Amino acid sequence: MKNILKILVIVDSIDIEDSSGSKANVALINNLKEAGFELLVYHYTLRNIKLKGIKTIAIPEIKWSVFYFLSRLQRVLSRNLKINLAPFFERLFGFSFTFFNDTKSISKSLKKSLFQSDLVLTLSKGASFRSHYAVLQLPHLHHKWIVYVHDPYPFHYYPRPYNWVESSYYQKELFFRELSEKAKYSAFPSQLLKEWMSSYFPNFDKTGTILPHQNEKYEVQNTVFPSYFDISKFNLLHAGNLLKQRSPEGLIEGFRMFLERNPNARNESRLILLGNASYHTEMLENYKQNISEIFIHIGNKPFDEVYHLQKNVSVNIILEAKGEISPFLPAKFPHCVEANKTILSLSPYYSETRRLLGKDYEFCSEVDDVDRIASLIEKLYQLWKQNPDCLNLDRKDLEEYVSATYLKEVINKLSTN
Repeated sequence: MKNILKILVIVDSIDIEDSSGSKANVALINNLKEAGFELLVYHYTLRNIKLKGIKTIAIPEIKWSVFYFLSRLQRVLSRNLKINLAPFFERLFGFSFTFFNDTKSISKSLKKSLFQSDLVLTLSKGASFRSHYAVLQLPHLHHKWIVYVHDPYPFHYYPRPYNWVESSYYQKELFFRELSEKAKYSAFPSQLLKEWMSSYFPNFDKTGTILPHQNEKYEVQNTVFPSYFDISKFNLLHAGNLLKQRSPEGLIEGFRMFLERNPNARNESRLILLGNASYHTEMLENYKQNISEIFIHIGNKPFDEVYHLQKNVSVNIILEAKGEISPFLPAKFPHCVEANKTILSLSPYYSETRRLLGKDYEFCSEVDDVDRIASLIEKLYQLWKQNPDCLNLDRKDLEEYVSATYLKEVINKLSTN
């Protein structure tokens, strides 16, 4: 009988409500279980959360250390002096005192682990990469370590229009260079991201593989539709954070132009925007007051509610920043594929979303091409009028790509190298 592959997973958070990154990580973990691997998950959620059928260990925060004391002292000084001291300290040390305490907490717990794994997989979210830094301090794990790079890092390696340069950029470069050289394997959610990061850290090209964001088997708990949703309408949904660089203005103006060209569609069409959008609040509030066919909720909605809507709207929208390239695979991409509804991709020509949808996929536009967006929405509306089933995505190739079956193939191939 063939031995079951054992994987030790170290992850920032397994709370699916705290970020899209955590949702993506939990989906990956659940699909590793679905693929038949034996898992032990260490997580730094700082509260006890269980995953069905998976053994999880909540890593406790160290509360008696120099770093813990300094991090709290910094907060008190910053609050009382009304000065943000973080950039100053990070310029000196590379990372925050909290980061150092968190990574010490993670590595301390891992040193006590008796789990005899075949592979070690580190997952992070946002800009933290804490689990990666922690395992970097544990050389005995490096020969079986898969470092999962979910986004470009450091920030100044993001493609334009993102233009963040941190005060500690140099130390973070050194951290990731060492990471790229010490980990046995590297994994990326997208082919374009692997190529992008390999241009800065060449060893990723040698060690890298693609582990796309996963479509897990999630069962909706609450099947009652929210009051703002009418399933009988032609509904277009964008669910997700609208960062400063992800402006929804082109989408909204395109939708407004569609309504002007098709006045009969007003009573049966609705654009729904859900998610944080602090940089666009004033603009969105203005649109809310002037276009009754748009529903805008600035802030998070429960994952269960959003997931249920994605499966029942007419069109799901993926909106990305205006730029020459977008190497990201949006965490919601697998959900949109599984929902089996047409995806309206507002992305650069060179983007992972467009690469996966294929060069012949019609419903793509630059995020600010208002006229094309209006034309695409009009065509989608006409198809919906003929038969709502005309808007089914029906992409078995993509369903397979984000499935546990494909994930199993990739992991098994890695383990034999």
